[in-house]
Amino acid sequence: MKLSTKGRYGLRALADLAINSNGSPVSVASIASRQNISGNYLESIFSTLKKAGIVRSTKGVNGGYALKESADCICIGDVLRTLEGDLSIIDSDSIEKESGAKTLRMCIEENVWNVVSSRIEDVVDSTTLKDIIEN
Repeated sequence: MKLSTKGRYGLRALADLAINSNGSPVSVASIASRQNISGNYLESIFSTLKKAGIVRSTKGVNGGYALKESADCICIGDVLRTLEGDLSIIDSDSIEKESGAKTLRMCIEENVWNVVSSRIEDVVDSTTLKDIIEN
């Protein structure tokens, strides 16, 4: 698994939002400026996060985005899956399922790739946005 800029920037933007919101919406422009990310790109990321129910938006002069839940309730795994999709390190569709005895390929998938993917998921699913901003 290699995270794209969408996942990396999205996580940075959410951390920035959590740090700078103080209970009120934060504009995409201010986050983009602090994080040196394109505002248009960041807007598309926030649109995806809004559809997933991770952030909410407020329109108007003092509008912007806010976390829909507290930072300790937002799991990094949910954010990354929303922005990146499946977090597996290999595409399971690319592994041929052969009948009969286990093949070497299937043994490596079960004993290495699936274990590594599971450990990655354990880490991102046990880490919250609050963990990131406190550390």
